[in-house]
Amino acid sequence: QLVYPYDFRLTEKEKTSICYLSFPDSYSGGLGDTQFSFRLRQSGGQRTAHYEDDGEYNREAPLTLQRESAHYFGYVYFRQVKDSSMKRGYFQKSLVLVSRLPYVNLFQSLLQLIAPEYFDKLEPCLEAVCNEIDQWPPPVPGQTLNLPVMGVVIQVRIPSRVDKPGSSPVKQFNQENLLPAPLVLPSIHELDLFRCFQPVLIHIQMLWELMLLGEPVVVMAPSPTVSSEMVLALTSCLAPLRYCCDYRPYFTIHDSEFKEYTTRTQAPPNIVVGVTNPFFIKTLQHWPHILRVGELRMSGDLPKQVKVKKLAKLKTLDTKPGIYTSYKTFLHKDKTLIKRLLKGIQRKRPSEVQSALLRRHLLELTQSFIIPLEHYIASLMPLQRAITPWKNPPQIRPFRQEDFLKTLEHAGPQLTCVLKGDWLGLYRRFFKSPNFDGWYRQRHKEMTQKLEALHLEAICEANIVAWMKDKSEVEIVDLVLKLREKLVRARCQHLPVKEETLQRVGLYIETIIGSLPEDLQTVLHHH
Repeated sequence: QLVYPYDFRLTEKEKTSICYLSFPDSYSGGLGDTQFSFRLRQSGGQRTAHYEDDGEYNREAPLTLQRESAHYFGYVYFRQVKDSSMKRGYFQKSLVLVSRLPYVNLFQSLLQLIAPEYFDKLEPCLEAVCNEIDQWPPPVPGQTLNLPVMGVVIQVRIPSRVDKPGSSPVKQFNQENLLPAPLVLPSIHELDLFRCFQPVLIHIQMLWELMLLGEPVVVMAPSPTVSSEMVLALTSCLAPLRYCCDYRPYFTIHDSEFKEYTTRTQAPPNIVVGVTNPFFIKTLQHWPHILRVGELRMSGDLPKQVKVKKLAKLKTLDTKPGIYTSYKTFLHKDKTLIKRLLKGIQRKRPSEVQSALLRRHLLELTQSFIIPLEHYIASLMPLQRAITPWKNPPQIRPFRQEDFLKTLEHAGPQLTCVLKGDWLGLYRRFFKSPNFDGWYRQRHKEMTQKLEALHLEAICEANIVAWMKDKSEVEIVDLVLKLREKLVRARCQHLPVKEETLQRVGLYIETIIGSLPEDLQTVLHHH
């Protein structure tokens, strides 16, 4: 009906997809308001005009909160109420916020403020809200922002890559004397994991492995709210490791990727997809892991835990909740976690305390898995003394899987994790997953940049005049061009180099040019 601000360009394909994803696609008798999220592939190529500041933000933000370059997130507020003046007897409308940032808590809280007003006052309300949002500061990792909207100030802290994993963000707020008191969001993106994972707490281990290995998973849920929360909870359980596969918190049969995902001619893609339409039970039967969940109800005791069942038991339509898979976990179950969560339930601990327990457990599990990989990849970096000013920096040695597996005997996950099981098998499987590929590329890029930076520092320490003594003009000109290229690259890629180092290299270049005959000086200054 309406896109605001007006100058925001969406392709027709995107508009159609957003329309379908903004409504529950299976009959829900529920009246009232519901909120859920989706993620949508951009069509029609990159529109880079808006996004010059991505680089800076993405360098400082945690990998899991980077701006997406090829996807949009949609945050939906859907209202369905009886209304006899409407042809269908119901008023049904959605307000959707589209962003490239995965700040689910911030945007859903924002919608809770805006949507009820919008359904009442329509377009003027959006105009007023957009004018306020236009004044918001950009999200800078590490900063606490006060965001005024509709007479409320939302206070959030934008996480940063240098935050200690698992530290609680609430403590870091500076309670300035804001009046009225701000609406403080403890986290911009973290879900209530305990609530989301309620029916599958005893299978957390298995779900973590499936995510780590990038296995194709379908979440079948009774509503888009349950489906999107479960998918987002699953993809977040690898933090601080980035989940590098595709995921769709809510997916409908009208989606342009529907054919791609349901075809039986090739293996299902590495993706977690959340669906509500019972029709998917038929079309996605050939997927290896299907998690069927009911409505999430918070109750005083441990909710009924779903069972792991054989895929053949997947009956159409009346399928009972369960994890339908033939997957055998590599690691043994962690009984202590369940005991601690049960104790929490008996003692009526608040959900956020239980969630923190769960998040800490998953974090420790991921760290136990990833630390040996970090140690090994660090050992592939050339020694500092091998970096000399006048030679290209040495290469990072190749990652050899078998060499890595040999290091596990004395420096494996067993040092930090009590879980027994086939860790080697788990690593071997992990090497085949997009998550390993994503992790390795990221680390390799960081190490290459570090090498470049060390090389520039070595050049800075060197005695250029002594080096030039016995060199020909050609060699000297060649050095000038190389140093210049290095400087440009250091600035473009924001290499981790001190500003004074860059300035000294710039001075060196000037000094060298100054020692050359005048005709060459002119050429180099214009070059």
